[in-house]
Amino acid sequence: MSFRRRDVIAGAGALALAATCPTSPLGAASASAFPSKRPPKGQRRFTSPAVESEIARVKAKIADPQIGWLFENCYPNTLDTTAEVGTIEGQPDTFVITGDIDAMWLRDSSAQLQTYVHLTPKDSALRRLFHGLIQRQARCILIDPYANAFMKDPAARSSLPAISDRTDMKPGVAERKWEIDSLCYPMRLAHGYWTATRDKAPFDALWAKAMARAVATLREQQRKDGPGPYHFQRVDKSPTETLMFDGHGAPTRKVGLIHSGFRPSDDACLYPFLIPSNLFAVSALQMLAQVLNEARGDAAAAQDCAALAAEVDAALRAHGQMDDARGGRVWAYEVDGYGNAIFMDDANVPSLSGLPLLGAAERSDPLWQRTATLAWSGRNPYFFTGSAAQGIGGPHIGMDMIWPMSIITRALNSAADATIRQCLAWLRATHGGTGFMHESFHKDDPTNFTRSWFAWANGLFGDLILDLERRRPSLLSERFA
Repeated sequence: MSFRRRDVIAGAGALALAATCPTSPLGAASASAFPSKRPPKGQRRFTSPAVESEIARVKAKIADPQIGWLFENCYPNTLDTTAEVGTIEGQPDTFVITGDIDAMWLRDSSAQLQTYVHLTPKDSALRRLFHGLIQRQARCILIDPYANAFMKDPAARSSLPAISDRTDMKPGVAERKWEIDSLCYPMRLAHGYWTATRDKAPFDALWAKAMARAVATLREQQRKDGPGPYHFQRVDKSPTETLMFDGHGAPTRKVGLIHSGFRPSDDACLYPFLIPSNLFAVSALQMLAQVLNEARGDAAAAQDCAALAAEVDAALRAHGQMDDARGGRVWAYEVDGYGNAIFMDDANVPSLSGLPLLGAAERSDPLWQRTATLAWSGRNPYFFTGSAAQGIGGPHIGMDMIWPMSIITRALNSAADATIRQCLAWLRATHGGTGFMHESFHKDDPTNFTRSWFAWANGLFGDLILDLERRRPSLLSERFA
């Protein structure tokens, strides 16, 4: 059995979306040549006046019609097509699918909404949407803090092939791959919402219980007292889909780092200490500590978060770096605590390249800069250069497949106009005529792509345009040949 996210398409919804997309690349043309790819207004799942106003405001500053068209299609994609709002026991509830898979990943749902968090003070319905997702994520974590994806019905069995995995599958769980970032992203979302709104409503006893469970799980996966309760095996021809040694993963020396079974790509770790995810855990725990202190007045819980963050940070400084073979030091991608390490990068964030996007590194940090430069080079086996673009992919899709997410991440982290301009040109030329970002595309053929409906990448492209409107507005006033 083989189950990967690219293999599962959510039937009619994805087919309907694909039917609206042309199959040939688009060249430069007037704005009239770019009809909207958004669903008709009556078919959109959620509409925010604040988001619509933001689209109009920013698009008016974009000179290139195709870039403006991509922004208008991509930025609202999560709200248009993936967010479902309801109530549970009279409280807001929001379920957010990834796009073409009818399940909610903790990572993806958090990242998909994060792009709108700055608009929550302007829109009460948008605040309710965030409230609902924060609460839904808390309920999911209480079902199983080791699961990465969940069903809408908390009593339902998984509708994915993951139902056959050799692990402790529970009702409501869609897939049970243990990934550190699955718990970190909800912490980051909660912090973003709290700092934007100072709204205490989502941060009730249920949420606090879930966050305590999340922190306890991160501690448990330091594995100081044995392998812990998590195990996972899958019958699959690909070694990236399962864990060795009865489902516990490769051996490690216990040094204070947190073990991860899988990467953000949902691919198995080679060495269980996944450095970008451990770095994210440090920043996410610090964010959570602030929310616990300020929104709940819980100094003890905040101190527990801060203490774990400090311990993991010290372990990262001692064990998370490696020689770059150029006389310098860089962050490793994975280590085992025995001194073994691998260097690579994967497009999925948290990645080494994407650390500043998560507050896990400063863009000006020389250590991160050396790491990111090495990741965008032939030293990274998943860095690809082709006639269509350059970029990073990963094992999840295979060789020669570039993820637009990596190009967007490079532009978001760059202070060089020439680099940003090149990234925009690549993104403009590689959407395969669909008007949306994809999971990946072939380095020489943008019409060979995976996942026509991938809301996280669409939202991240929106983030890039908003970021440029703030710090490099002159680039948006340019037209491409």
